[in-house]
Amino acid sequence: MTGGIASGKSTVSDGFAKQGITIVDTDVLARQVVAPGSSGLREIATQFGPNVLQPDGSLDRRWLRERVFEDPLARRQLERITHPRIRDAAISEVAQARSPYVVLVVPLLFEHRSAYQWVDRILVVDVSRETQLGRLRARDGISEALAEAMLSAQATREARLSIADDVIGNEGGLDTLAESITELHQDYLDRARHRLDSPS
Repeated sequence: MTGGIASGKSTVSDGFAKQGITIVDTDVLARQVVAPGSSGLREIATQFGPNVLQPDGSLDRRWLRERVFEDPLARRQLERITHPRIRDAAISEVAQARSPYVVLVVPLLFEHRSAYQWVDRILVVDVSRETQLGRLRARDGISEALAEAMLSAQATREARLSIADDVIGNEGGLDTLAESITELHQDYLDRARHRLDSPS
């Protein structure tokens, strides 16, 4: 599952979780692979210097975010450190899941699709750019200019939709969203059963 910033991916993944489905969120994994004491954090500190660490030895996310947002080379250096670790952790967690299917949440799936060619289907949570801007500004208390810059740093809505097998529109209310999730859940259950019933 993917979608732009402030599209409602967490709300949708929570809906699948309520159906008893395992959620593997790469944003959560991204924090784990740079936790204090991890090889990921040590490599980041080597690459970016001591300023990237808080006094307690944890990652200074705000400092790093500002650094990589302004410097494409620094962003690529960070991605070379973190993305293989996130992908490997995702593969491990998916392999250990026991629900009929797994929802793997990858916000930047379009940008890093080659690392996730092994997924069966791509679900896009879709909203308009105007809705994203409004939600992002309300959520983070940021200026319109910064919100615009954050959206522009991601793939476009059209690009995400171009790789979608399934789409959930998230412009309406929670009841409508819940109905869409339930409908897709049943479809995914049917697909999972069909795969189990098919000869290997």
